[in-house]
Amino acid sequence: MRTYFFLSRRARYALIASGIALAGGAGWLAQAQVGGQRGIAAVAASRDIQVSDIEVDVRGDTGVEAREKAWKEAQVKAWEKLDGPNLSDSQIYGMVSAIVVQRERLGPKRYIATLGVIFDRQKANSYLGDDGMSRHSAPMLLLPVTMSGGTHLMYEQRNPWQRAWAEFQAGQSSVNYVRPSGAGGESLLLTYGQTNRRSRVWWRDILDSFGAADVLIPIASLRYSYPGGPIEGTFTARHGPDNEFLDSFTMRAESPEQLPAMLEQAVRRFDAVFQVALTDGTIRPDPTLNVKTGDLNPEIARLVELGRRLKAQDEALAQAASQPTEASGGAISAAPVATPPPEGSVALYTVQFQTPDASSFGSVLAAVRGTPGVRSTGVRSTAIGGTSVMTVSYSGSIAQLAEALRGQGFTVQQGATALLISR
Repeated sequence: MRTYFFLSRRARYALIASGIALAGGAGWLAQAQVGGQRGIAAVAASRDIQVSDIEVDVRGDTGVEAREKAWKEAQVKAWEKLDGPNLSDSQIYGMVSAIVVQRERLGPKRYIATLGVIFDRQKANSYLGDDGMSRHSAPMLLLPVTMSGGTHLMYEQRNPWQRAWAEFQAGQSSVNYVRPSGAGGESLLLTYGQTNRRSRVWWRDILDSFGAADVLIPIASLRYSYPGGPIEGTFTARHGPDNEFLDSFTMRAESPEQLPAMLEQAVRRFDAVFQVALTDGTIRPDPTLNVKTGDLNPEIARLVELGRRLKAQDEALAQAASQPTEASGGAISAAPVATPPPEGSVALYTVQFQTPDASSFGSVLAAVRGTPGVRSTGVRSTAIGGTSVMTVSYSGSIAQLAEALRGQGFTVQQGATALLISR
């Protein structure tokens, strides 16, 4: 358990209140479900610079004197770990705002500890440079899951994994964590079952309750060899309402006493994984979470809408095919497969073409328009990085159009009523 030797306070965020009036024993049952040992409030998130895992072993005439010397030594070691410029000890001490005791043993004349040193960012930036302009993520709801002995635990009761995240100094991270305390109704709302839901409506209600845009799921799977023995941990980072895999790693604690230290180190590794994913663009708010009404998957809704648009375009083309056109001086006929259309008219054909980038899209259109016999072209759909579709007005059969396009340097695959061209 960490001890922070400074005073700081953040506004406590309102818990979810249950407004349902229950009758008889039901009220007692609801109280029992949200009562008990639940809720670990996150420490204040400071933007100051924290350097952790500074090992010290100092002797003195008394234990107190040894501790004072050790703390001063830790401050100098922390500054060296930051690769800061050469400064006097007094200058370094003047930039330190707090000492964090991760582990310590105090003897009559000896002090052994692992410490963290927090430097005031405003004072240290004049020597280290200001990195406060780094990109930050949107608010990400954190759901730490513990798997052990066939159970999945999140906020139902206090646990070491939740505590490790609550005590993490997240102010220096580029990930904007939203860390629930797990108190009150949060223990009923945030459970392991939620991580396997796919309903965007349900997720949107959860995220809105906590002011978050998306979700991060750090999973700790702990295997105890035997009581009092080593603990093997498999840690998996997941993201988003679809529980997408990001990364995984393993760690080992030689005894239950070393478990908090292992979990503390695992939290820092998770944060590094999440920051890399943020830089790579993997972590970003899922656009499908912006659903307004209904429970239809937005991906399916987009496909339905695309099908409706394509159907409307087909109907418009069919109607245009039966109307006279001034450009051709005759009529546009239905697309013949092997025989040319009647003299003085043109036929509409569908041509698919590969468009790996914007420049290839424009060059293919220009080449098709310059093909002999082509009267006009129209873009039906654009897919940069995929296959785009155009309609081609041509005074000939589809086989003749295919041959004309080959003459323009295209590789042509001919179907029954459409062509696929590429270069």
